[in-house]
Amino acid sequence: MANDGFKHATIDIPGVRVHYVREGAGTPLILLHGWPEFWYVYRKNIKPLARDFDVIVPDLRGFGESSKPGGRPSIETYVDDFAALVDALGVKRFGVVTHDVGAWVMQWYARRAPERLTGLFFFNCPNPGVGTRFYAPDHVKEVWYQNFHQLPWAAAMVGSSREACRLYFKHFLSHWAHDPHTFDADVDAWVDNFLRPGNLQGGFDWYTAVNETRVRWAKEGPPKLDVITVPTRVMWGLSDKVLPAAWRDRLGDYFSDIRVGVFENAGHFPHYERPDEANDAILRFFRGRD
Repeated sequence: MANDGFKHATIDIPGVRVHYVREGAGTPLILLHGWPEFWYVYRKNIKPLARDFDVIVPDLRGFGESSKPGGRPSIETYVDDFAALVDALGVKRFGVVTHDVGAWVMQWYARRAPERLTGLFFFNCPNPGVGTRFYAPDHVKEVWYQNFHQLPWAAAMVGSSREACRLYFKHFLSHWAHDPHTFDADVDAWVDNFLRPGNLQGGFDWYTAVNETRVRWAKEGPPKLDVITVPTRVMWGLSDKVLPAAWRDRLGDYFSDIRVGVFENAGHFPHYERPDEANDAILRFFRGRD
């Protein structure tokens, strides 16, 4: 986004050109977005965190200003991208702040390369312990969009006009936030982003990638997986409708070193909705970890 006051760069990794914002110096701290997001969702966090850390904020493949390779990515595709990105940037040890899509990616990565991570900080963390609750009768109304995104004409429908795109993303930004007006000043930035060529389908591709795993866990219940040993902090917005805060109850089954707390008056986007509190919690967790 031109003239936004942030330092932008791109780097080529196998199969994709990754766009990222980088600010500050010190121990690297990577901020990884979810959906419906791109790097800009962290605009209230980058500068404050960059006073203490080397903050790196990439766009996932298909999102934001990263390239749109298409195809049928898997979860492992996104994990491979992340692994290639940190290697290409020469980042050896780093912390990660993430949620939503990024939280899936980082749980896979943390099992693959725990020695690279100084810590994990998750907001509203989707996790295997959700199990059958994801498609429970009282929750399925909140996740309809995940099946819609896998329809071959979904991106064309949402992108059929600026007004259609605006209605679609304003719904999620207002419905999932504690205060439905939280994103009012930025809705058009979201529309501009997702109307970039390929960005609607690029974001929707994630839901095809994760579908098989999500459905299996919803049918069979929480799986047995290797426990993540990286020090982890989770903060959950109590008003989140799509990832209810009650779903933090099984996190201890999958993380051996974890502390969990909540944010009052926050929904799905605590990092954007409550930036001062979010930044404070991130700084307190990562200071001294290197």
